[in-house]
Amino acid sequence: MAVSVKDVAALARVSVGTVSNVLNQPDKVAPATVSRVQAAIDELGFVRNDAARQLRAGRSRSIGLVVLDVRNPFFTDIARGAEQRAAENNLSVLLGNSDDDASREASYLDLFEQQRVHGVLISPVDDPTERLERLREHGITAVLVDRPSDGSGFSSVSVDDVSGGYMAVRHLLDTGRRRIAFIGGPDSVRQVADRLTGAKRAIAEQPDASLELVPTTALTVLAGRAAGESLRERASDERPDAVFAANDLLAVGVLQALVMLGEVSVPEDIAIIGYDDIDFSSAAVVPLSSIRQPSELIGLRAVELLIAEVSGAGVTEQIVFQPELVVRDSTRPRA
Repeated sequence: MAVSVKDVAALARVSVGTVSNVLNQPDKVAPATVSRVQAAIDELGFVRNDAARQLRAGRSRSIGLVVLDVRNPFFTDIARGAEQRAAENNLSVLLGNSDDDASREASYLDLFEQQRVHGVLISPVDDPTERLERLREHGITAVLVDRPSDGSGFSSVSVDDVSGGYMAVRHLLDTGRRRIAFIGGPDSVRQVADRLTGAKRAIAEQPDASLELVPTTALTVLAGRAAGESLRERASDERPDAVFAANDLLAVGVLQALVMLGEVSVPEDIAIIGYDDIDFSSAAVVPLSSIRQPSELIGLRAVELLIAEVSGAGVTEQIVFQPELVVRDSTRPRA
């Protein structure tokens, strides 16, 4: 059985309040009493419960982080950046994976509320405003991650995905491709919708170009492989000559499907560009071009905004990073 403060108080022949003062405000206790209580602590092997103490004080030293898909290295990198900045401020990060499921997201938010976390970082499935307002009413600050605030009144750290989508397709057009397929979904994911919007803007500037939508139900390698197989099974003159995948996991799957049987050559027959610039991109059998997001920096800045708001030293702020085009072999211009 765990040793309690009451056990220490009984052995030291003092009140529970005196033990609490020795643990938290020893300067308020006579030195002789401090020594007696400390001797009782040592004899009993008492270990203070900092988690419980922090909850009684009203807030824990943990930050809740909810991401859309922990399997995606992009979100892993965000978590790494968040952990780095949190640790520098004597905070820890509790990671929750919603798996793009609104009910799972709600469960994590409920859990974090019960634990009275220092604050919440969230890459939301849908519009989270109402739920985050409830957290705020209970003294828990939230910052949106990888999604702009859109006037919701919460701080956010995001990337201009419309610009990124435009950049990806503009690059494909500049290499001479004209029949471009956008692979991604579901379109309820804000990032996917924004990247598609940018792609359409680039196509609108090129009268002889077309954009075909190849929807997926997930942003995974398997979903990309299924989409790639559907392209590979077409007659060669019915295939697109380039693919813009909504993220790198999809792009890796498309690449696998196209080159698996040796029937399609990348980039000679079909060029491919992804989004996020995860480590897998440069290590693929054909190194993949991608749109780079500063993933770790997103996590770092999100924690900074959260800490500033909690301390009362900051105001609501929206940080929007610009993406960067990274060109590799998968979009090499045709000879």
